[in-house]
Amino acid sequence: MSAPLMPKATAVWLVENTALSFKQIADLCVLHELEVKGIADGDVATGIKGMDPVTAGQLTREEIQKGEASADYKLTLIISKVNEQVKRMTAGPRYTPVSRRSDRPDAIMWLVRYHPELADSAIMKLVGTTKHTIAQVRDRDHWNAQNIKPVDPVSLGLCSQLELDLAVQKAASKGVKKVAGDAEAPRTLIPAHEVSGTAAHAAVEAEKARVAEAEAPPSRDNDKTYDADSVFAKLKNVKIEE
Repeated sequence: MSAPLMPKATAVWLVENTALSFKQIADLCVLHELEVKGIADGDVATGIKGMDPVTAGQLTREEIQKGEASADYKLTLIISKVNEQVKRMTAGPRYTPVSRRSDRPDAIMWLVRYHPELADSAIMKLVGTTKHTIAQVRDRDHWNAQNIKPVDPVSLGLCSQLELDLAVQKAASKGVKKVAGDAEAPRTLIPAHEVSGTAAHAAVEAEKARVAEAEAPPSRDNDKTYDADSVFAKLKNVKIEE
């Protein structure tokens, strides 16, 4: 069974805004019924913002009303519309009508400025352009660069909000994986051969110090003898201040 694009976020919205049973929501979002109950209790999906499936074009208001009227009713997603949008996201650059082609540089500028995480291939699929055109807009080498202004491609009708959100989410997930892969490798123990070499060097140095100490002439301070009379005679000359 197909699930909504964001099942947990959809389940959160349905729990908060409808009278559907936990089982109906679980079946629709392909979740366990206890998981939906946990969402209602605040134990599951904490911090996840609910997504309206009606606004996203995945469920009709009439379908929700049918489910609220009968607990045995099984809701059905508008699969065809969702699949069509997802398919267009992965099918490559789309055909852009001639009347819309002049808007593409504005859309490219908006995507490059506000979503720099998007790869050129994602921008190509969103607005139906070429990599060469994207490079020209980004580097300000486009023949009409002076008149290009950043405009949301959704408002221009070049792509839907759902398609843009999917592309941004995909780019963000790739960015997180890349950062995790570039993290500093954990420190490990010193290799055994390095430890052995260090220990051997220290042992050699210690032996050299022991031999040098043994061969050194005895200290002259140990051979000195002191005459008690001469010592006391010097002390008599020391004046004690009162």
